[in-house]
Amino acid sequence: MAAAATAFAFLVVLEVAARHYGLPGPITNQARELVFAPKSGFLLYAGLALTMVVLTWRQRFVALAAAVGIDLVFAAARWATGTGVSHGQPFGNGALWVLLGCAAVAVLRRTGPERVLLLKGAGLGLLLVTGRKTGDTWLLITSKTRPTVLDPYVATADHALGDPSWLVGRIVTATGPVGFNVLDVVYGQLAVAAVAVALYQLRGVAAERRFPRHHLVRTFLLIGLLGPAVYMIFPVVGPVFAYGTGADHWASVSLWPARPPHGHWPVADLWPRTTPPVTAPHPIRYDGFTPRNCMPSLHTAWATTIFVHSRRGPRALRWAGAFWLVATLTATLGFGYHYGADLLAGAVFALTVEGALRAHDRAWERSGIRLVVHGTAVFAALLVSYRWLPLEMATRPWLYGPLLVLATASVVYHYVRTVTRWEPRTDPTSRFPAPQPELV
Repeated sequence: MAAAATAFAFLVVLEVAARHYGLPGPITNQARELVFAPKSGFLLYAGLALTMVVLTWRQRFVALAAAVGIDLVFAAARWATGTGVSHGQPFGNGALWVLLGCAAVAVLRRTGPERVLLLKGAGLGLLLVTGRKTGDTWLLITSKTRPTVLDPYVATADHALGDPSWLVGRIVTATGPVGFNVLDVVYGQLAVAAVAVALYQLRGVAAERRFPRHHLVRTFLLIGLLGPAVYMIFPVVGPVFAYGTGADHWASVSLWPARPPHGHWPVADLWPRTTPPVTAPHPIRYDGFTPRNCMPSLHTAWATTIFVHSRRGPRALRWAGAFWLVATLTATLGFGYHYGADLLAGAVFALTVEGALRAHDRAWERSGIRLVVHGTAVFAALLVSYRWLPLEMATRPWLYGPLLVLATASVVYHYVRTVTRWEPRTDPTSRFPAPQPELV
């Protein structure tokens, strides 16, 4: 109950902050999707799938049928009134109604442990979909409160890594509509991929009537909660926006309707053809609507956690986790949304958060504390070096490039070594995990 109250209070604070800037916050945006076309119907159905892990098979079929039926009613109403869908997707309202219905049934029709279990299931699904709205509000706040960005610092530091965004950007541009749109689907449906892994981890909940202590959704949501706070400290918009034409760069190859002209204020139109010159960096002013959401790369962080959690699944799931990681890294660089430095910070951030959650479950034993301290120190060192040593890094890439990679690799090695000691080796094809304490 305390956690639910804290989450609700946080949503209220973000709602008030968004209203301060004259825009709806996460609560309003989520409530609108009860009637209007959702931003992502796939995400709403993914949230419903998470809730259904606590239901019996018969209840799952009823819930899914109800969600699809409600969506068909909405589609018929839009057709009859001539109100097409200009923004968002034409499905998903039904999934949100059923999610809320599950919560209502838990409160009104269930008692004792069954009520708690169904509330946890409904809460898990609602947290996933509300987390997206929370993230959107966070991004709005970054664009309104950080008028200047630090892209020249990161772009200069990125010379030590060989300017990977420029290289991969040229490759993705050369692949044309096919390459862009395949990667765009992977990039845009990252939460759906996370739910697929989570469903495997939670497949025994309905039978065992309890949640495992640790699963992917916990890490996924915590990364989304903490990451935007770093955006406020280190605001960066990305190479395609600071050094290119913004979203207009992909308008001619995207399958989705073209957006209005971006109206960006670039340093220069260089991405991805020409790397920026090595000069002393300085903050630059940027527009008031583009999110400062690059440092660290949360898409990299989320894809890393999907990869980590898929390692204990069957072979198909492990291959899917590896594919999603590689494709996401390619998209983040190739679309010009991130610098290489962002990706290193994102991977370290993900493993540190994941390590902290696992250490918490083990009562913060010494090995867990060392892992979290190590990850936090490396993450802080990366941010400090990007901000205060970029010119030094750019002029000595033979030294700082390997140091950046080795620092990141040290966190990866420490995480793998620590977690391997914590977890006994099990057969990844086994149907159910060993019984675990209930999630609190």
